Amino acid sequence: MKNTMVYKGYIGSVEFSEEDGLFFGKVQGIRSLISYEGESAAELVSDFHGAVDDYLSFCEDSGTQPEVPYKGSLNVRLGQDLHRRAAVYAISQAQSLNSFIEEAVREKLASVGG
Repeated sequence: MKNTMVYKGYIGSVEFSEEDGLFFGKVQGIRSLISYEGESAAELVSDFHGAVDDYLSFCEDSGTQPEVPYKGSLNVRLGQDLHRRAAVYAISQAQSLNSFIEEAVREKLASVGG
């Protein structure tokens, strides 16, 4: 079972409350809180799509830029030793630390099928 859904570039979580008998979730990767729910998988998907559409309409009506999830940059805390080792390795390979980390993430995701 997949625990996420994607609509218009926004990724939504999928969770279930046994107590309430409801599926629910929120849009990931942005600061704004966009949540949705449904009593069935079909209702959850529909409410997710509606919540994203409502958010985009609100942004358009208010003249604000909608947040873009996963812009392509992030701040990674590695710890001093790992940071130093990664930097030394990147230099020895004549590449930037950024390109080394990007390569490492790509390799890891390829190995797990992501």
